[in-house]
Amino acid sequence: MSRTMRSDNQQTIPTNTVYTASGSVAVTTPSPDGTLAWTWYSEGDKVFDAMLEAVAAARLSVRLETYIFEAAGIGGRMRDGLAAAAQRGVRVIVLVDALGSDALPASFWKPLLKAGGEIRVFNPTRLNRLGIRDHRKLLVCDDEVAFVGGYNIAPNYEGDGVKQGWLDVALRITGRLAAALGETFDRMYAGASFRRKLFTRLRRAREKLAVDTCGCEIILSGPGRGGSPLLRAIQRDLSSASSVQIMVAYFLPTRRLWRSLRRAARHGTAVELVLPGKSDVPIAKLAAESLYGRMVRAGLRVFEYQPQVLHGKLFVIDDAVYVGSSNLDPRSLRVNYELMLRLEGREVAAAARALFNNCRKNCREIQTGPLLHNVSLWTLMKQRFAHFVMARLDPWFALTQWRGMPD
Repeated sequence: MSRTMRSDNQQTIPTNTVYTASGSVAVTTPSPDGTLAWTWYSEGDKVFDAMLEAVAAARLSVRLETYIFEAAGIGGRMRDGLAAAAQRGVRVIVLVDALGSDALPASFWKPLLKAGGEIRVFNPTRLNRLGIRDHRKLLVCDDEVAFVGGYNIAPNYEGDGVKQGWLDVALRITGRLAAALGETFDRMYAGASFRRKLFTRLRRAREKLAVDTCGCEIILSGPGRGGSPLLRAIQRDLSSASSVQIMVAYFLPTRRLWRSLRRAARHGTAVELVLPGKSDVPIAKLAAESLYGRMVRAGLRVFEYQPQVLHGKLFVIDDAVYVGSSNLDPRSLRVNYELMLRLEGREVAAAARALFNNCRKNCREIQTGPLLHNVSLWTLMKQRFAHFVMARLDPWFALTQWRGMPD
């Protein structure tokens, strides 16, 4: 936990695309009706600078939600920026996950609390509910600017994703969508302590739906009744796709998703996956490797990102783009609280493809031959065991805890 066909895609890149030395892409493009604009980031240094600037410019409110918050590096700078905002009268509210941020010392938040900020810890750690986590990453300032993606507030993400720091993806949004994202934060913040009545509301799937707003979909996932709204949306797009590009940190698809990807490739769809060559969760990488042979034989192109740990979550299916906190594994699809955006349009999809293709330049492709055939029996056994743990044991453990909690 966090903590094919052989043809390349052709696309027209917006004229305001800027390529950096690391090969990432940042694009700012307004939506056709002018209600929102977006900027892509794949460099930690740049997205953190932009987040700090948004906090410094806030005049009414700042809401920050993250799975991991560490004290070093960007963590200290972010805390100080939040405290400065609170001192000038901005309402500052922070939500961190208890397990993901368990390394924070008790004294860390004192400057923010002294300035009037508010802090809650999601699902305080208890053995009987350890598996239920808030994996979302969200910053909303003044209900006008929002950041979503996979970046935690931790020094591992500082750098350009190539020479230094993990590679991830984030999207900065301005416009009415920010206010809608702020509302999802408020509901998570209200139920963070898992007190009985508020917890029951969450259990009834208040946070497990897709909200169509401002021409985008906010896709919310979590444990409880009903299937995964993210999985339903992806399968809907895959049913008629001509091009599929998926970048994800932990890839362990459900049977339905695997069948959809295989069917798409069989019908001539170009399906490309960028997965980690280096991972912060080695067992998750082993579990994904257990599927490499089947994926390549089914016609999917599989690439491993080489320079740094890959932590991004970006799915581009024709002109539909998904970005946010969710991986494509059982924990993200069935257990964790997750937040994804689905945007649709030629310009936003072209920008996302440019980011994906630049990332792919730093990958090696997994092909038939030595990379798949020269695998020892011991490695195969480790891969199969990792698949069992990640696909079966971990979600079973977490959902058993969930079902055992009182209504």
